[in-house]
Amino acid sequence: MAQPAPGPAEAEGPCPTPPKSAVHPVDEKPAPSRLLPAALQHIAAMYAGVVTPPLIIGQAVGLDQAGMTRLIAASLLIAGCATLLQTLGIGGFAGNRLPFVNAASSAGIAPMLAIAETSAPGHQLPAIYGAVLVAGVFCLAVGPFFGRLLRFFPPLVTGVVITLIGVTLMPVPVSWARGGDKSAADFGAMKYLALAAFTLVVILIVQRFGRGFVKQVALLVGLLTGTLAAAPFGLADFSAIGSAPVAALPAPFSFGAPEFQPAAILSLCIVMLVLMTESSAGMLALGEICDRPTDGRTITRGLRTDGIATLVGPVFGGFPTSAFAQNVGVVSLTKVRSRYVVAAAGGALIVLGVFPVLGAVVSLVPMPVLGGAGIVLFGSIAVSGIRTLSEAGLDDSSNIILVAVALGAGIIPLAAPGFYAGFPSWAQTVLGSGISAGALVAVLLNLFFHHLGTHGRTAVALKSS
Repeated sequence: MAQPAPGPAEAEGPCPTPPKSAVHPVDEKPAPSRLLPAALQHIAAMYAGVVTPPLIIGQAVGLDQAGMTRLIAASLLIAGCATLLQTLGIGGFAGNRLPFVNAASSAGIAPMLAIAETSAPGHQLPAIYGAVLVAGVFCLAVGPFFGRLLRFFPPLVTGVVITLIGVTLMPVPVSWARGGDKSAADFGAMKYLALAAFTLVVILIVQRFGRGFVKQVALLVGLLTGTLAAAPFGLADFSAIGSAPVAALPAPFSFGAPEFQPAAILSLCIVMLVLMTESSAGMLALGEICDRPTDGRTITRGLRTDGIATLVGPVFGGFPTSAFAQNVGVVSLTKVRSRYVVAAAGGALIVLGVFPVLGAVVSLVPMPVLGGAGIVLFGSIAVSGIRTLSEAGLDDSSNIILVAVALGAGIIPLAAPGFYAGFPSWAQTVLGSGISAGALVAVLLNLFFHHLGTHGRTAVALKSS
């Protein structure tokens, strides 16, 4: 008997298995051989920025080597926890689930230095931490509604603030380059200036001739090379490594119970608004880079993570926490969009924070070496602000005046440090920081020019929002 003709499926063999739904690149879990090098790039891009706030604040309040080690370890630990929370998330409550790095922001350094200068010895860190705690609560309270406030913080305002962050912090690396200790007899000696210049030249050479990963870690190469060069001349002290504990968890309130000063709180709440704007912008940009558009709920979860980290951070020695723009650049450059890569980097930061001896390695970098690297670090922040301003509608005369006056207000504390000496203490804290003064003026002028009955100009001011 003739066999029936095979059907199409029989002729072609078994039916193929239906393809599984493709995993979005953000949710991809790379193999360890790809994950670890990519995570290392993120750590290299952010490490110097994470340890900068504790280094500057610790020096300003006169912490000893052990205190500096604890402060750096706490900053690393909080950054790691915040990054893990941001990338992995907790249900619909917190975490934007993007390859997003969170850590202590340099934007809070200048206001915290102003708080330290106006506080009595022994009360400097408690006053700072009290203000940071309230700023964290403020972020948690305002975060769900922040989308409605973004129109008051267009690129015109944030560009001014970011530029002022870089400009107002520049005296810090200059002081480091001269030795760091203004009371020392050899402050500004040529040996310190030469070491700072050598570090800067190394960074420039690596940036010019380096390739790939080496070019990305030019700052760290400069710090390492400068420290090694300082050792033969007795300018590097390695004793802190031997005295630092190998492993230890930061103790709660080890720097004193928080103190709440109204002026200090106002200053950091203003900075927190700027940080929330930066975080929101970073999430929007990263959503575009990763082809996963960011919606309002994602921004709310991301800002809630900022608030939690800023609230919990001061308990262990952390500072205001926000997005790290340089890591957004790493994602864009490498095209590795997996959030698990950044989560691995966050886990590595936690390990670094739990082992204070690693923080001691950072704290032994000589001040002149930090000065040479700091010029690049803080200068690049100012450049980021200038880049933002270039997209903020400066062809409009009102915007030019706004930027000019806001920058002028922010530079006054640098140009004339005693300008506000006759003002009340609360005004000195707010206006004595170029960042908070410039931000306040920029927001008020933005309201005056673009929100009070001048609807025709609003589109120009907000065209890059």
